[in-house]
Amino acid sequence: MFEVRVRAIVNEALRINTFELVDPHGRELPPFEAGSHIDVTVPGTPMRQYSLCNDPRERMRYLIAVLRLDDGRGGSKAMHNAVRAGDVIEISSPHNHFALDERARRHLLIAGGIGITPIMAMVERLTTIGADFTLHYCARSPEHMAFKDRLAALKNAGRVVYYYDGGDPARGLQVADVLGAAEEGTHLYYCGPAGLMEAIALRTADWPTGTVHREYFAPPPLSSSLRAAAVEETEEFSVRLARSGNVYKVPRGMSIVEVLRGEGIACNTSCEAGVCGTCRTRYLEGTPEHRDFVLSDEERREYVMICCARASGTLVLDLPLAPEAEPADERRP
Repeated sequence: MFEVRVRAIVNEALRINTFELVDPHGRELPPFEAGSHIDVTVPGTPMRQYSLCNDPRERMRYLIAVLRLDDGRGGSKAMHNAVRAGDVIEISSPHNHFALDERARRHLLIAGGIGITPIMAMVERLTTIGADFTLHYCARSPEHMAFKDRLAALKNAGRVVYYYDGGDPARGLQVADVLGAAEEGTHLYYCGPAGLMEAIALRTADWPTGTVHREYFAPPPLSSSLRAAAVEETEEFSVRLARSGNVYKVPRGMSIVEVLRGEGIACNTSCEAGVCGTCRTRYLEGTPEHRDFVLSDEERREYVMICCARASGTLVLDLPLAPEAEPADERRP
């Protein structure tokens, strides 16, 4: 984590503000790729993840957009109510679980509501490299739609299509009409509310492996229920921490994170639902049962999300220890 200064706050749409973040000393920020997000900490609220929505070529600023949710965990309300231009807040370096595959012949982008945030950086990158893409962007109304000024030229060129549903999904974007059958060389990227995510997932179930990319802001309701049931039904297993050698039992009804925290071991988490990637942990041995919505098949050969993963037998984790708990020969200088 490191500090940034909030240089400007702009109202982008109804209940959506953008926050421009810069280094307090005028230095360049760590580079990022389209689809990346950062962890943001506001004192007194849980850590939250926000997608970077500016051009990845920019090195002097990050731009995030925050939708105020009155029924959320408090992070968005704190950003809207407590954070002011000039404030200094803590963020992480960028992480990316929603990357573009620039080898694709064509890119199809679908955004619903605040799901436009990671898509905006993709639009910037695809425009820069001259790629073939179309963005389908749906919202409740024009007042709820962010970044219309930035997208105006692309909309006029036919590269962006808007949909307004007035709160009734049946009146908005029709997934079957937009997607159709998978076309060779086409990659799909989508992000939005649960109903849209579920509809697209069902429609693209038979698309070729590796051509469908998605980012969830919350776990799908049905999958969440199944995962919760699996936690109750899965047999007890063990985790061994490679750096300390300690072994802990993970019983039915408890997650790895809950067990480790019960033993006084710090674990970085945020959503605790397998959608944010904060608790991604390398495993060295064992057979994990993945229940997240973030890791790719390739990443699952090396990492697990310890907020939701189960295992068979013993899972060996390369979990960093707190400095005071590390063996003397592993202490950092």
